[in-house]
Amino acid sequence: MTDKPHVVWHSHSVSREDRERLNRHAGCVVWFTGLSGSGKSTVANLVDQRLYEAGVHSFLLDGDNIRHGLNATPELLASYGETFASRFGLTFSPADRTENIRRIGAVAELFAAAGIVTLTAFVSPYRADRDAVRARVNAGRPGSFVEVFVDAPLSVCEARDPKGFYKKARAGEVANFTGVLDAYEPPEKPELHLDAAAGTPEALADQVLACLQALKKI
Repeated sequence: MTDKPHVVWHSHSVSREDRERLNRHAGCVVWFTGLSGSGKSTVANLVDQRLYEAGVHSFLLDGDNIRHGLNATPELLASYGETFASRFGLTFSPADRTENIRRIGAVAELFAAAGIVTLTAFVSPYRADRDAVRARVNAGRPGSFVEVFVDAPLSVCEARDPKGFYKKARAGEVANFTGVLDAYEPPEKPELHLDAAAGTPEALADQVLACLQALKKI
């Protein structure tokens, strides 16, 4: 008979409320979602900078950066051996995209519990995955998840194509690329809907900050 692992939650001596009082603002997760090239990272970086300048404790978890470490691809884990890399590395298949968002959702929840305004910039194409993160984050504190839909038409994103991925996807060089070979499911009721094709990044960042103030997060 194999013993079952015992996993028991350990309560902290310092509470979330303690940390928020120290920081003088609430912890939350601001989840930027949208197609590649919509401007998610650009706007999120501007918001992060403005929050820093205002003395707000914030941190940006960017999709590309996370793929270099926590959610590394099998290729980046090759030094650990093929078996390890194939088991723990994340590709861009639908199942691995779900695990990518599940992992970052768990990390974002921890940051929010530490009283940090946590910004995330991920395509996160599947509505069910985003809703699962919303439920997890809000379970610790209702209203802590703020979904920001950075909405730019596919034609605009493809014209920008800052990383050249759309061109490669059209040429069959990139598999499962969202918007071309895989679906993007837009949020149905985001806390904030940004028209990314009409506004400058600075103006869009202003809208995010105004939303966070209205929700009493900062």
